[in-house]
Amino acid sequence: MERRTVLRGLVGLPVGAMAVLSAARPAWADFTTTVNPSANWGTWEGWGTSLAWWANQLGPREDLADVLFSRKTVRFQGQTVPGLGMNVVRYNVGGSGTNSIGGRTMKPGPTLDGFKQIEGYQLDWASADPQSSSWNWNADAHQRDMMWLARDRGADRFELFSNSPMWWMLKNDDPRGAPDGWSCNLRDDNFGRHAAYMATVARYAHDHWGIDFTSVQPVNEPGANWGGYSPDFIGGQEGCHYDRPRLAEIIRQTRTQLDARGLHWMMVAGLDDWGVGSAAYNWHDNPDFDAATRAAVGRVNVHGYDVDGDRDALYKMVAADGKNIWMSEYGDGDTSGLQLARNLNFDLRWLHPTAWVIWQILDWENYGAITLTNGVIGAVNPKYFLLAQYMRHIRPGMTIIDAGHPDAVAAYDSVNHKLVIVAVNYGEGQWINFDLSRFGRPGQDGALVERWATGTDAGGERYQQHADTVMRGTRFWSYFNARTVQTFEVSDVHL
Repeated sequence: MERRTVLRGLVGLPVGAMAVLSAARPAWADFTTTVNPSANWGTWEGWGTSLAWWANQLGPREDLADVLFSRKTVRFQGQTVPGLGMNVVRYNVGGSGTNSIGGRTMKPGPTLDGFKQIEGYQLDWASADPQSSSWNWNADAHQRDMMWLARDRGADRFELFSNSPMWWMLKNDDPRGAPDGWSCNLRDDNFGRHAAYMATVARYAHDHWGIDFTSVQPVNEPGANWGGYSPDFIGGQEGCHYDRPRLAEIIRQTRTQLDARGLHWMMVAGLDDWGVGSAAYNWHDNPDFDAATRAAVGRVNVHGYDVDGDRDALYKMVAADGKNIWMSEYGDGDTSGLQLARNLNFDLRWLHPTAWVIWQILDWENYGAITLTNGVIGAVNPKYFLLAQYMRHIRPGMTIIDAGHPDAVAAYDSVNHKLVIVAVNYGEGQWINFDLSRFGRPGQDGALVERWATGTDAGGERYQQHADTVMRGTRFWSYFNARTVQTFEVSDVHL
């Protein structure tokens, strides 16, 4: 949380001394936040990541699957780390291929990174029958194998999404996008074929892979500049721009194709816009998004790169139509995790997604929680341990409630009567009070409040558990070192 006042006589105390004071001192602090359980912000579905591109590079590594999709303590990269327990998996169905069709071949430029070329399953347009020679179900083994490992560790939300249609459905045979960057590269006569491709993969996964996709997302950042073959364009990956009428069309077509294969229960996820501003326009103000198109969308996906966008406005628009929101992609270059924490807290407070997905949990330079460079795994950085503070404690089925402050989030487990609070201190050290007086029973006086801490500075704690915090009446309090995130679990809390 932001520092409100400075207790200079306490700031220099060592962590051990602070722990003793945390349990024994009177209930006053630099700042008090009151948790409000009457604000029900939705039932949590889970945390996740996309498999492309890291799974395509690394393949089905059991240790990595344990680290990401279990909550076991795992020995990894020479250190002991807490498994994140992610349960949401986004599977990128590819648009690339090496085959030839009547002399045509895929034409990727030099900016398309090899590990970002995801091999697709449909080889040509000759047959829509998935058992025919037009389909290769041995493609993309690495991503698919990692998806199975995730499922075996408890992942239960799967989304099928597309960065680009198959290369041979495109106007220029190049899955990077159109030459001008702002044209839809999908041929006008192939919208139904792309939707059928997505639906066929979803049906095949149901019949043969033991995977039921929760949702199908036929596009990725449809309003972005995908193409334009200049050095500064987003050309290192597959991508396809869709103008607003075509975005509405591909959503309706995907719904039709899923229904035609008996997948009426499998929702179409809509939009997947770069940020909340463009998503709000498309959902509410785009004349091509009529009532029938919105009805075809089972859930709204949005990406988190428009960090200053009006989250609350998008939430109200989508909620008015009875839909949920997923934060389906987020990433930043801050290895400390503090930028991620701020935006995650803002998302849960104002956007109210029911799931939150980091784009690449392993990524190059500063973007991943685990560094991955040229296929080589590197450091586990503070961002990873910060994510553990959220992911391991706010679990599917919990209700997201109002923690009382933008720098904190809270979740309530009505089955086990447990309250979880995750709070972040971005500035200097400070004491913070947590007031639970609005609960019918705010825990028991004198009972232990379990606490975990991650400091983002060099030498800081890395998801360290402590048993030094207790309830005092309707409150508990704790000292936060500078630039630290802490998680608290309070037992025997009743609404």
